[in-house]
Amino acid sequence: MTSPLIAALTARYGLPTVDETTIDAFLAPAAGEAEHTLLFFTGDPATRGETLDVAVVLPEILATFQHRLRGAVVARAAEIALAGRFRVVVHPSLVVTRRGDPVAVFPKIRDWSEYMARIDAALAPDAPVLPAESRPRTEFTHTTAHGGE
Repeated sequence: MTSPLIAALTARYGLPTVDETTIDAFLAPAAGEAEHTLLFFTGDPATRGETLDVAVVLPEILATFQHRLRGAVVARAAEIALAGRFRVVVHPSLVVTRRGDPVAVFPKIRDWSEYMARIDAALAPDAPVLPAESRPRTEFTHTTAHGGE
């Protein structure tokens, strides 16, 4: 179930909802569009109170970075499948991407000044892409104490 605030992001502000089948088309900018996007991984608004706070500031962030940043809401059903690709481990999260590569992740709600400074830095042409998700480097093995019995 979605909240009226999240629904308003689409109805009032025109943000698309993306999933595994539409995310790549959204991330590829059309001629004249910003190459950076801001993806909103909402989590369940009923159990994650900060989701509604992020939903309130998201349109303000997009207005502040108008013509430099495009926004979308990630469909709830697609959040698990897309989380690893965009380095999301906490919901809600906002993810800044450049042509599909994540350059910044903002878990939960943040101070306005942090959003402004870190998003501005993420929009720089030389902003580094976040490292790829890595697997644990520790391997566990099991041996028996009785010589293999």
